[in-house]
Amino acid sequence: MPNTSARYPTGLSLIKSMTLLALLGLALLAAINLFNKKEPAPAISFKNINGEQISLQSLRGKVVMVNFWATSCSTCVQEMPQMVETYNKYKDRGFEFIAVAMSYDPANYVLNYSQTRQLPFKVALDVDGEAAKSFGDVKLTPTTFLIDKDGNIVKRYVGIPEFPALHQLLERALAA
Repeated sequence: MPNTSARYPTGLSLIKSMTLLALLGLALLAAINLFNKKEPAPAISFKNINGEQISLQSLRGKVVMVNFWATSCSTCVQEMPQMVETYNKYKDRGFEFIAVAMSYDPANYVLNYSQTRQLPFKVALDVDGEAAKSFGDVKLTPTTFLIDKDGNIVKRYVGIPEFPALHQLLERALAA
């Protein structure tokens, strides 16, 4: 008589297998929840180039992009036209954009750049570096954060984002 136990597990082996599968399923669920955990954006205010305060709290209910940049950063200057296009494409759908100039960027350079390029979104000065520190001590530019309507950071980009993928993410965040 052939040994069929390899093909047909006994009751005990079946219970062990089912238990193992259940544990693996729970581990997978825990990992998914860990990776989908939302990080709240810091509760800070920015001072724009006109001296007005802009708090992230006041922008709740909107999707917000916070872009740390500098006029001396060639990559920042390179991405800025696409940032303007992105802002213009989504601004009427509840999208806000704040371009935060790094603390080492002279205010007159930032003002000149934003005026000559007619930047249509909010431009802020991080004079003391507190905004960069509150977003995880941003040092590299450009660094951009996408914040959902509930004030949670959805994505962090270092360098130029892949704009088609960013636009897809914006579409989903705006539809939520």
